[in-house]
Amino acid sequence: MRYMLIIGDGMADRPISLLEDKTPLEYLALPGMATLASQRLGLARTVPRDCPPGSDTAILSIFGCDPRTCFTGRAALEAAGAGVALKPGETAWRVNLAAVSGDDFDTAVMRSHNGMGIGGEEALACVRALLANPAFAALAGSLRFTIHESPSFRQMGVGPTGENWGKALPGPHDHLGEAIGALLPRGDIRRLVEASFYAMRGFRANCVWPWAPGEAMTLESFEGRYGHTGPVISAVPLVKGIARLCGLPAPEVEGATGELDTNYEGKVDAAVAGFRAGADFAAIHVEAPDEMSHALDREKKLEALRRLDSRVILPLLKKLDGLGDAYRVLFLSDHPTLLESGAHDDEPVPFCLYDSRKPKGSRIFCERNAAMGERVEEGTRLMGMLFGQ
Repeated sequence: MRYMLIIGDGMADRPISLLEDKTPLEYLALPGMATLASQRLGLARTVPRDCPPGSDTAILSIFGCDPRTCFTGRAALEAAGAGVALKPGETAWRVNLAAVSGDDFDTAVMRSHNGMGIGGEEALACVRALLANPAFAALAGSLRFTIHESPSFRQMGVGPTGENWGKALPGPHDHLGEAIGALLPRGDIRRLVEASFYAMRGFRANCVWPWAPGEAMTLESFEGRYGHTGPVISAVPLVKGIARLCGLPAPEVEGATGELDTNYEGKVDAAVAGFRAGADFAAIHVEAPDEMSHALDREKKLEALRRLDSRVILPLLKKLDGLGDAYRVLFLSDHPTLLESGAHDDEPVPFCLYDSRKPKGSRIFCERNAAMGERVEEGTRLMGMLFGQ
């Protein structure tokens, strides 16, 4: 028996008037998802009621780790995913290359949490120019704050743990169109952001935004808990970090970007390669629906869902059938990401369980149908349900 987990990040949403008062999932009624949803469908609370909504708390829950007891901050997970080891007394920070508009720092407005989609060599050139700026470099050095560069809008920052950093910044995707001066508390973080604002003029991404700090954490062995192991395929450092801290491999896939143009086929091939190498579990995480929601781009979110269905789910099911062994699939959104605001939501998400040994049919995978099915109040139960425990 083989076991497959597929996470469509931020897929779930609320009904939208321009989509006939349907959610994107209900509006599209995609065939691969409909097959997976034909047997067992319901809603799962992946974000505990007293936790902030996000992929960190939600995906920890999906992998069986209760964020209420193990979570120290998202950046600590991303540091593990990026291979950055935290020393005692250090805190990791997510550092977005953000885009703001305006010439005055206090009144500049947040336009894009990801630097208008900056990535690759452009992102590297941007962050390298920032680190080479004398004023910013001097300030970062005095604060003992280091940025580990990455070819994406997301960088990894490491600095000392201390009160001078002030209150942690909110997620930039939750405050599009707002003046950043009102969002920034007094302290060293504000000094860093302000210095970057003046150092990054002329770049598409024109300030850094350190947020979601976290100290080092440990997670229980996945194989020790469930008796299964295999690769976790994702372009996102957070997901890689959760996998690696659980003792699961997180291989790199060339062209996997976390954006709409990610290498969907490469992710499917990597999961199947894991099975052929002897693994009995694999996970594929697709970030694009979440990113398109943050960008408030309805058409691109719909396209991200279409590509997830046509370029991941349908070919993956065909390849799994071709391997010859029975298999089970858990498919779900980690959390809702709302097109109306670009923000994460903590409402329960639709999930489904599919077993290749059982008759398959067709049922639209969506929030409305899931609400008529079973209810799972603790997301930490889902992985055990996949394994039939």
